[in-house]
Amino acid sequence: MILHGVDFSGADSGGAAKIRAVTRDLGAPREAVVSLGRMDRRGLVRAVLASRDDGRAHLWRVDAPMSVPAEIAREFGAAGDWMSVARWMQGIGSPRLWRTAVRGLTRREPRRACDDALATPMSPLNLRVFKQTWTFVCEVLLPLAEAGVRIEPSVAGAPGNLVVACEGCPASVLHALGWPRRGYKGGGDPPARVRAEIVHQLRAGGMTIPDPLAAEAVGDEQGDLLDALVLVTPPFHAAVPEAGRLEGWVF
Repeated sequence: MILHGVDFSGADSGGAAKIRAVTRDLGAPREAVVSLGRMDRRGLVRAVLASRDDGRAHLWRVDAPMSVPAEIAREFGAAGDWMSVARWMQGIGSPRLWRTAVRGLTRREPRRACDDALATPMSPLNLRVFKQTWTFVCEVLLPLAEAGVRIEPSVAGAPGNLVVACEGCPASVLHALGWPRRGYKGGGDPPARVRAEIVHQLRAGGMTIPDPLAAEAVGDEQGDLLDALVLVTPPFHAAVPEAGRLEGWVF
């Protein structure tokens, strides 16, 4: 499998110059992680679709919520399946209009089953996350699903398709590994030292990170590149509960 880790952005710019993606061939343990550079959301969709061309299995693990809590979907009559949720969200027109519509119903920010099970930091409806939720669902996953890409665990994809997109969460990975999940973003010595320690741990665990990429990850005060690297660790394996078919799951 070729594993891709993507640190996502829901910025109004389309995510240009903010989305970071890296690639790791899990079938070749000594193969170095490769940076795919910076891209916007349209570029991410193109990259996922292009990965179908080599006939190999690809998993795109993206740091953004792929759905909403089931109770919210039910309130808006969109709880039939994941596609109905995605089309309801897209039909509202924009992230801010969507959040306004939801907050007109409730100001609570419920969590999904996967948020509790995998210790994600925030609800998909949180003020800091809602743009990522809407743009990932409506501008990335929905076009991919319509093009036959499998969206795990909610959309089967076209027969014979070997490309899969799913939700990942660097904080969940770091928590599961017992590594620092906070304190590595920001300027100055303490955050840089924590980033350097995480890079060291990734290398010690068998990930081949070229020196220039490692140095860039340590120097990236936003932690975007480091988050992408964390997402090319082996994904979580789990028996997904029924709620996950609608709400999504974190791998």
